[in-house]
Amino acid sequence: MAKTAPEGLITALDIGSSKVSAMIAQKGDGGELIVLGTGQRESKGVKRGYIADAAATEVAVREAVEQAERIAGLNIENVWVSFSAGGLVSDVASIEFELGGHRVEQTDIDALLQAGRDSIDPAGRMVLHAQPALYTLDGLTGVKRPLGLHADRLGVHIHVVAADGSPVRNLGLCVANAHLEVKSIIASPVATGMACLSDEERELGVALVELGAGITNVSLFAGGMLVGLMSIPIGAQDITDDIASAFGTRRAQAERMKCVHGSANASPRDNHEMIDVAPISAEEDASDGTRITKAQLIAVIRQRLDHLIGEVSKALKDLKFEGPVGRQVVLTGGGAELKGIADYAQAALGRSVRIGRPRGLMGLPEAHATPAFTTLAGLAFYAAADPIDLRALSSKQQLVHRPKGFAAFRRLMAAARANY
Repeated sequence: MAKTAPEGLITALDIGSSKVSAMIAQKGDGGELIVLGTGQRESKGVKRGYIADAAATEVAVREAVEQAERIAGLNIENVWVSFSAGGLVSDVASIEFELGGHRVEQTDIDALLQAGRDSIDPAGRMVLHAQPALYTLDGLTGVKRPLGLHADRLGVHIHVVAADGSPVRNLGLCVANAHLEVKSIIASPVATGMACLSDEERELGVALVELGAGITNVSLFAGGMLVGLMSIPIGAQDITDDIASAFGTRRAQAERMKCVHGSANASPRDNHEMIDVAPISAEEDASDGTRITKAQLIAVIRQRLDHLIGEVSKALKDLKFEGPVGRQVVLTGGGAELKGIADYAQAALGRSVRIGRPRGLMGLPEAHATPAFTTLAGLAFYAAADPIDLRALSSKQQLVHRPKGFAAFRRLMAAARANY
């Protein structure tokens, strides 16, 4: 019989366009995260990251969580949920106080953070994250612990992620209808970065490309935080659909062809390797199916990949990911499991590319230690870290100085470039 969840238990819930996955984890005595149970169900109610069928999504959520509960032998009540739909925006706000040279006290930091909360202008969007990232002392950025230091001016960079309100509310409603309390809704890139990027990568500058089923998120990290984000409404499911359409087969068969025989790179021998294609109708005899070469399959895959990676390249350019700090790209998400995609992307983007996988979790099943489950793992890390969120502070008007737009981001990138 399942037990009531003990204190400190974390349940992560990733609701994607192809699957809904759940993970129950617990902090060990040394602070490590130990996976107690996982669950997964096909996602039938989500399109491009948005809830399109609330009832179908609710069923998938309930079944994925119940599977994780059975494995863990526990009943859980609340979850940390990911949000990956388009409409996500990221900004860095900067505020500064005059201190007059005295030592930084905790009351100074509290007042600064309160002012930071009041300075946030979501422009009609719903704020998902509002977190102090790095402090500044007399213009020097990158200070993590200003307490006790002397300064004439104390400032802070605040990382803000916002999204369109309705899709976020729909997501929360589906979870609530599955009789679960939402602890927090986390922007997918924030969670994913915690699972597959090193602290040094986030500090020096790295682009994270999440190749999901229905959407690709391109996010830029610098100075230890997310500083830029763009969404592309193309994903790995589009490759599957292209295969199904090109060769007249079912999506399930097309997905299997992509996973088993597909590749991002072609070789001469692919013209001689044959693949059986089942007919699209279950009523047709198997002999009515066709045979194609592996080269034909790869050609269809490459056509969609060329378009997708082209859009990724445009997004990186728009995010000003260039120069010395624009060298490292990390691919993750289910689409990153395509054979040869890292080499393909490296050649297409002209940058160093590696595949990002979840790491640092004890007891993670081998089947879930893949790029497709990086966001799920990241949710657990985020929940364990439980970072300060300025939204929890009460509103109180104070005069602050706040540079507009991405001024703080530009200073961070300029500082990073100066290190080369």
